Amino acid sequence: MSFAKILTRGVLGLHAPLIEVEVHLSQGLPSLTIVGLAEAAVRESKDRVRSAIINSGFQFPTKRLTINLAPADLPKDGSRLDLAIALGILIASGQLPEACTDGFEFIGELALDGHLRPVTSALSIAMA
Repeated sequence: MSFAKILTRGVLGLHAPLIEVEVHLSQGLPSLTIVGLAEAAVRESKDRVRSAIINSGFQFPTKRLTINLAPADLPKDGSRLDLAIALGILIASGQLPEACTDGFEFIGELALDGHLRPVTSALSIAMA
């Protein structure tokens, strides 16, 4: 499989709108591009996610990765999308089965060693 969609939540005031993290792997020079109005902390997740995947014993794909954060008109900030991005990469690259994420939403910051870190606004997200 070269495509995966993972559900997560953003934070917009007291609301926690649904965000779809779409990951597509394609042939081409190895790169990772994040589109969909991502703020600086989300763009920095590229390095956290890459290190977390490798240090968790998985292979980081040597392909062209495009990550879309939808809806595009909703600002995305913070590191709470790290886990969803990592899971999308692992599913799209065939290292995890797609069924393991069905019916769930994933929120969490990743440490460089792959451990999860707490995120802010957990109450808003849990109530959504």
